[in-house]
Amino acid sequence: MKNTALTNIHESLGAKMVPFAGYNMPVQYEGVNIEHETVRNGVGVFDVSHMGEFMLKGENALALIQKVTSNDASKLVDGKAQYSCLPNNDGGIVDDLIVYKIADNHYMLVVNASNIEKDWNWISSHNDLGVEMENLSDAYSLLAIQGPKAAEAMQSLTSIDLANMPYYSFQIGEFAGKNDVIVSATGYTGSGGFEIYFKNEDAATIWSRVFEAGAAFGIKPIGLAARDTLRLEMGFCLYGNDINDTTSPLEAGLGWITKFDKEFTNSANLKKQKEEGVTRKLVAFELTERGIPRHDYEIVDADGNVIGIVTSGTQSPSLNKGIGLGYVPTAFSTVDSDIFIRIRKNDIPAKVVKLPFYKK
Repeated sequence: MKNTALTNIHESLGAKMVPFAGYNMPVQYEGVNIEHETVRNGVGVFDVSHMGEFMLKGENALALIQKVTSNDASKLVDGKAQYSCLPNNDGGIVDDLIVYKIADNHYMLVVNASNIEKDWNWISSHNDLGVEMENLSDAYSLLAIQGPKAAEAMQSLTSIDLANMPYYSFQIGEFAGKNDVIVSATGYTGSGGFEIYFKNEDAATIWSRVFEAGAAFGIKPIGLAARDTLRLEMGFCLYGNDINDTTSPLEAGLGWITKFDKEFTNSANLKKQKEEGVTRKLVAFELTERGIPRHDYEIVDADGNVIGIVTSGTQSPSLNKGIGLGYVPTAFSTVDSDIFIRIRKNDIPAKVVKLPFYKK
């Protein structure tokens, strides 16, 4: 079990710690609903240092990224980031990731904690272009400072104009008295904010400064449980649940990051799938009666026939109702379609809805 540079701090704050992706991580502090509400309405801080960071450098860095990712990274300019995925050879997804363009011939890829080794091996196996690759995952920490008050709360720590940073842009500069911090206007909550990347040795100082600066704004530490309810209310996919090695980006509603004006891993087969149409789709649903859908619960039709499974589900703290995602045959994928979630042998009615569940 790995620790992050901040594990001792989480434990001292009384966090409930759980194993996650090989790391000892804080799942909650005060409680999921309180922490969820803090991020939706104020500002909260997640330690997500378990995420992986790869640096790619060299004249063929872009060519390698173009070869292994589905989105078109040639559109990136310095200081911009892009959501993408790594398709496999069988129609599924190796991982989803964010590509950062630091400069010409210099990129950072941020990957999921559970897939660091898998992604590294996958990208390396395609690197016949002489690209210099460096795995910095164990050397870097990452804080997600999220919520509508994040910019105001953190502005005293940096000369970067936080309030006017466009979504999915980033800058490298001084933050909390430390140099070369990557400040990125990204996140996984749908409530705005930043993700900041820095060296492990600076973690305790930056954590302390962040909480001092945010004290007047009610800043709180937030665990992974609220991270999951926040991302699910937005309909953001979680690798291992909603997307995996057997789900195609087109089935998962990720056609918008799958660009066929270039060639990439398995692009010909995915293009054919797009032309012919998928047979199943990832849909969002809300229960219309009381109940909480959970991962792997069966989705059934009005006659009780199993038509799919729930990939993610929870009781939405913002909406106070059961919400979830799951794959169903295309015939059941249109908005307002009636489906049922089998909860302890009871088939609870639900409706297919348009994302996001939570609308500001």
